[in-house]
Amino acid sequence: MIALIRSAGWIAALTILFLAAADVANAQKRGKFKPLDVPFAGTPPAGVALMLRMANVGPDDIVYDLGSGDGRIVIAAVRDFVAKAGIGIDPKRALQGALNARKAGVEEKTTFIVDDIFRADFREATVLTLFMSHRINRELRPRMNALLKPGSRVVTFRFPVMGWTPTQIETIEGDEVFLY
Repeated sequence: MIALIRSAGWIAALTILFLAAADVANAQKRGKFKPLDVPFAGTPPAGVALMLRMANVGPDDIVYDLGSGDGRIVIAAVRDFVAKAGIGIDPKRALQGALNARKAGVEEKTTFIVDDIFRADFREATVLTLFMSHRINRELRPRMNALLKPGSRVVTFRFPVMGWTPTQIETIEGDEVFLY
């Protein structure tokens, strides 16, 4: 089940939260990705801005943030560059992202999808952002190769995609950002 959280009222949001929690339990049975295998660690604001600048995000782009957490990259992409959606397995974080989008005044332009990033359909993305781990980035590589269209950009915070050669590497506050 995929739960979309978009400017939902409290009752609808809580219903989605409970339904999505059941999906998280089912995802554990898959064995490939354990829920919250990558603990939430928000990308610092300077890192968010650099990632979006490096990817040269513009008004025609559709940005998907895999592991979108509290929504900060999605919100910045919509607010500053006009973009789109976040995908994460943690329904509480998706709800937090939706509420943060509401506070930022971009709720109508954002979508938070509760799903396993190894099953989610992100083929419409022109820009994919990630702050995962070496292992998750490596395991996602075949899926990104299969789903992303030529010319799509992938930008990662702190952890490169092993086996890919970045076209650009920048450092911000001691962390590296990789563009592919």
